[in-house]
Amino acid sequence: MLDQLINAPFAKEIITVITAMLPVFELRLSIPIAINSFNMPWYEAYALAVAGNLLPVPLLLLFFQSMARLASKISAGKRFIDWLMNLSASRSQMVEKYKELGLFIFVSIPLPVTGAWTASLISIILGFKFRTSLFFISMGVLSAGVTVTILSLLGWIGAVIAGTAIALLAAIAILRKRG
Repeated sequence: MLDQLINAPFAKEIITVITAMLPVFELRLSIPIAINSFNMPWYEAYALAVAGNLLPVPLLLLFFQSMARLASKISAGKRFIDWLMNLSASRSQMVEKYKELGLFIFVSIPLPVTGAWTASLISIILGFKFRTSLFFISMGVLSAGVTVTILSLLGWIGAVIAGTAIALLAAIAILRKRG
């Protein structure tokens, strides 16, 4: 059944776009799946993942506060919105320091929770303008997409490089907290 779904016309393309739209996963997951599991050409995987990753950004920038007010009327929705805003606020130091350029830097480094979703929420928290935020987040997504595409094309070597980089950054973060 799953094979039939995945082999349906355009299913792999749709899965790539939808995966890229999801918070946390974004193009960090969609590009490797498209290239390494779906055997999609790198340029197609990149284009679809970038497009999918950028689709929610204008909606988040324009409507997140209204959606958050509605969701907060339900206790589970309020807990989720509070968690999301606290997570975004905790990640905003670099963006606060470098302003809109910080959005680009933040998004262009393809680590967990440094994607377009979190950058959009940070932009809202810090009160950045829509057009500027959209531009710098988009440039960051394009840059992160290049990095993830290259690592995906390297296969297991790329996975080892990415895993090592994440482990080193985690170790540095832990050491900074202790020091």
